[in-house]
Amino acid sequence: MTIRLIIALTFVVLLAAGPVLAGGDSVRGQQLSVDCADCHGEDGMGDEDSPAIAGMDEAEHIAALQAFKSGERVDEEEMMTMYAEDLSEQDMADLAAYYKSLGGD
Repeated sequence: MTIRLIIALTFVVLLAAGPVLAGGDSVRGQQLSVDCADCHGEDGMGDEDSPAIAGMDEAEHIAALQAFKSGERVDEEEMMTMYAEDLSEQDMADLAAYYKSLGGD
C-alpha cells in the first residue's frame, strides 16, 4: 500500500511540474515582445529610462513580471503593471526565453 501511495504521489508531482519543466518558447516570446520593444528596444538593451532585459536570467525575468502583475513591484508610470496584468504564466516564460536568447552584455 505504501509503495502505491509513493508512486501515485510521484505521478501527481510530475504532472504538476510538467508546465514548469517545459520552459518558454523563444519564437513565441519574440512575437509577444513587440510591446516590450517600445521601452526596452528591439535588442532588449534598454536605455537611460528602461533597463536592459537581453540576456536576463529566465527565472529572474519571470519573477519580475510576476511581481509587476501582482502589484508587489510598481513602476512610476505603471506601464509594466498594465502590460504584465495581461500575461499568462506561459507568456512570461516565452518572453523570458526570448530575451535570454538575445544574450546581452
